[in-house]
Amino acid sequence: MALGEREELVFLGRELTTERNYSEETAQLIDREVKKLIDQGSKRAEEILNARRAKLDEIARVLIEKETIEREEFDRLVKE
Repeated sequence: MALGEREELVFLGRELTTERNYSEETAQLIDREVKKLIDQGSKRAEEILNARRAKLDEIARVLIEKETIEREEFDRLVKE
């Protein structure tokens, strides 16, 4: 996703450029909001992984032993 106008210039192949038609202040606001979304998503992903750590460790142990897990076994491991 990009803010600004898109322009195609053909020179030695296809090139796309994005013209920045907004202020530095707007660019900084966009950067802060994007960083906030990424930080929130990262924090939430870490919370989910930590909450399910024991289950993930068990799945990893089985994968190290067998290298593959059939769907039925995976479902059983997840439901336990």
